[in-house]
Amino acid sequence: MAKKEKKEPQKPSTAWQGTYGDMITLMLCFFVAMYDPTESDAVQMAALSASISNNNTGGGLSLSKGRLSDLGNVVSSLSSMEKGKSLGPTMKKAVSIFAPDVKSNKITITSDERGLVISLASDAFFEEGSAELNIDETRETLLRLSQFFNEPDMREKRFRVEGHTDNTPVPEGGEFRSNWELSATRAANVLHYLADYGSDENQFSIAGYADTRPKFGNETAEGRAYNRRVDIIILDVGHF
Repeated sequence: MAKKEKKEPQKPSTAWQGTYGDMITLMLCFFVAMYDPTESDAVQMAALSASISNNNTGGGLSLSKGRLSDLGNVVSSLSSMEKGKSLGPTMKKAVSIFAPDVKSNKITITSDERGLVISLASDAFFEEGSAELNIDETRETLLRLSQFFNEPDMREKRFRVEGHTDNTPVPEGGEFRSNWELSATRAANVLHYLADYGSDENQFSIAGYADTRPKFGNETAEGRAYNRRVDIIILDVGHF
């Protein structure tokens, strides 16, 4: 009598994978459509981005306690976003108000652990080696800055004007003995104009750092141009 051949078990159907993939794609599209970038806290996003990229310039603070903290989940590399939280709306407003100046490369707007940083490009505001403002070229920007600092929600904030240079020595026999005096005088002159346009001097402090805090290397002309700047910082509460 012939033996019956054993039937091979049928392989399970994979048709469900197509349906599952379609569902995941639809959910992704749904959440992308629901996402509103205007509701994001710009300061928090900048700090988070700096943390993920291991960029120490954007951090320095610690995360608020989360639900898993008791289990020993320590994320020491992430920056805190708690202190900068209140500056999120301020950054959004600044980006909107200074859009023409950002477009013309007169200013840049960033944030770090100190607060919101509005950087004035020295080459647009000053002649080389001079602390006198090119007021005809920059009057509108300075007016916008002063009006911005006079907004009602700025009444309780503090600002610091910082002058920075590249590492090029000042000319011998010139007006300034070194980049220290040049950077400090530039910061002071910016504050004088802001005060003339209505800003409250009592909310400000000034500092000159010469070439000790570069943003980029001084090896290239482009790097030196970025380093020549005046930073106006809307200070976070912890840096008053």
